[in-house]
Amino acid sequence: MRYLVRILLSATLFLGVAGPGLAAATDPLFINMTTNEEHRSAMAIGFGKSQLDRGHPLTLFLNDKGVLLASKVNAAKYANQQKILSELVAKGAVVLVCPTCIKHYNVQESDLLPGLKVSNPELTGGALFQDNTKALSW
Repeated sequence: MRYLVRILLSATLFLGVAGPGLAAATDPLFINMTTNEEHRSAMAIGFGKSQLDRGHPLTLFLNDKGVLLASKVNAAKYANQQKILSELVAKGAVVLVCPTCIKHYNVQESDLLPGLKVSNPELTGGALFQDNTKALSW
């Protein structure tokens, strides 16, 4: 009997701790995107769009080289990504742009796509640490 109790207790602990993390239908999604690489950035933005379309509030945080996609100066190089970013903003997604990174990569705030916001610790933290938020990084 003690052996059976141990097995059941172990199984309960295992399933409770190691079971899959499921998102509720409206859990927010925070995507940290550091890349300007064409395929990876399209995957990150496209994944976010798919989840927004499924009802998950979306925050996309562009940092490191990801900020290059935010600049209208780079429209020819990142036409597809900028089109989807604009669609995301129109659908209510929040797109934050790292202020330190735009300085580092010489991106002018005046060149950012309409609706994108230069971030700060309150904006980024408020989105990232919102209850039930799921976070991914590209």
